Amino acid sequence: MAKPNDESGAQTPEEFAREELRGKREAAGLTQEGLGERIFATGAYVGMMESGRRRLRPEIAKLIDRELDTGDYFFRLAKAFKSKHVEYFATVAELEGLATATYEYACMLVPGLLQTEDYARAVIRAASPTALAERVEALVTARIERARLLVDPETPEMWVVLHESVLRTAVGGPAVMAAQLRHISSYVRAHRITAQVVPFSAGAHGALNSLVRIIQFSDAPDVAYTEGPHAGQLLDYPALVQRYWRSYDLARAAALSPEVSLTLIESVAEEYATCAQT
Repeated sequence: MAKPNDESGAQTPEEFAREELRGKREAAGLTQEGLGERIFATGAYVGMMESGRRRLRPEIAKLIDRELDTGDYFFRLAKAFKSKHVEYFATVAELEGLATATYEYACMLVPGLLQTEDYARAVIRAASPTALAERVEALVTARIERARLLVDPETPEMWVVLHESVLRTAVGGPAVMAAQLRHISSYVRAHRITAQVVPFSAGAHGALNSLVRIIQFSDAPDVAYTEGPHAGQLLDYPALVQRYWRSYDLARAAALSPEVSLTLIESVAEEYATCAQT
């Protein structure tokens, strides 16, 4: 889709869509609350779409087209948005850039923002063993580019809880794992992230067998994100987000302290490094 060049000064298709949504809603004589009621959303959610704090998703765009009598205009705009990420993760990747804080629990794999290039490549290749090399490298590059968020010394705040399985699952082999765990350690020692480890000895806890991410914003409600092998779900229903907060807090309660966790992460990294040398 060509970059729009309209009087509003929109610079990207996403910005153009936001301007169009606001303009056509107002032309229809609807407030944000009024449109929200018609598309089974809140007025605040409509406002977030118009300000770029929520992505205009195709399924929502269909409802907007119906209520504003715009044919398939907004649906086509939403489908035209391009992302470097797999479709189900594209919205989450955008929200990361708007977040003030992220809280994540991982039960098997290192979270994407903390992955090294070699670790990310091993994970992506394992999930798509027959994919073209160009596709794998494109996904690796997109994942590593996301980590630029952590270049900022303060924002977003990041708190990560890892099950010990994450440390012990030898993704890519000992050398890759040694580098990966040292990478996490470097962020902790630079006071850029807080990391805790739930040891095997902790047994069952509230977030077992889950990947849970909670994203906070300065001017919008929290959202939660869960992910499986080939799909993810973004959740913004407040009561459900609170349930994910409870699960996350239970995982933190079962985890080792940040200081003891760092010692364990670095110890396992040295184990991998020794194995790689033999």
